[in-house]
Amino acid sequence: MNKKWVALCSTAIGAIYASGYFSTETQATLQQQSQPVSQIQIQAANSPSKSQYKNGTFYGEGSNRRGSIQVAVSIKNDKITDVEISHFAMHYSERDVALLPQEVLQKQSAQVQNVSGATYSTQSFKDAVLDALSQARNS
Repeated sequence: MNKKWVALCSTAIGAIYASGYFSTETQATLQQQSQPVSQIQIQAANSPSKSQYKNGTFYGEGSNRRGSIQVAVSIKNDKITDVEISHFAMHYSERDVALLPQEVLQKQSAQVQNVSGATYSTQSFKDAVLDALSQARNS
């Protein structure tokens, strides 16, 4: 009888864990797909004569219930040339998102991959980069 309970409880715990994992990944995927940055890139490709962004360094912030992140995004000739995390005040370690600035540079987009175990930090980082890019956008 005890083995049946152990098997039942183990199965239940596994199912709960799996559903949490899949809902987090699904939510992260939906958030990535709903960001307007890809529209900005399409507009820039359709109108090469007008620059999309102003040159300079722009600051953005992203926050949630786990804390906040501030970034500095440098732009030159419509290209992101540098991204730095200027302030990190999240519940988790900054090491979790330390590689995201490099990913922004490579992709030229805020659409970075979700860091497993650092979903809140990743989303705040994305929001901060989007905030900086919106400030840099030419009217």
